[in-house]
Amino acid sequence: MSKQKRHVLLLETSVDFELIGICSHHSDYRLAWGINKILGLELTKSEEPLVIQSKKGTVVSQHSFHVCFDEVDHMEWYLIKNKSEWKFLIPEKSQIDYFLILRDNVLHDLEDIADRIRESNSVMAAYVFEASTIPSAELIIFE
Repeated sequence: MSKQKRHVLLLETSVDFELIGICSHHSDYRLAWGINKILGLELTKSEEPLVIQSKKGTVVSQHSFHVCFDEVDHMEWYLIKNKSEWKFLIPEKSQIDYFLILRDNVLHDLEDIADRIRESNSVMAAYVFEASTIPSAELIIFE
């Protein structure tokens, strides 16, 4: 008998956003107001939560978020609370309170945005993270 050949299909998931972690003791609406003022955005609270599902399709957690669709720069901004009902959006970064996610960003420098966010009285710290290096970031899918 000849040996059967096995072919393995490896699917790489890609993270299609950039990530800034924000530490703040303020509520999400107060932080969104401060970011709106500093960056000139119009982040508004979404009525539906962001639902995070495992790779098997089961719901892992749900998180409230604010969103801004920037028609001028053709990009999306999301301010998402990291902790919800004792579960984290990104468990590897449990010390972070909020994440500012930028989709389709080709114009803005993340370090510059983080520096400007740090100027807010609502913000204690802001860090730029490489989303592709965080395993749980693959579970964040925007439709």
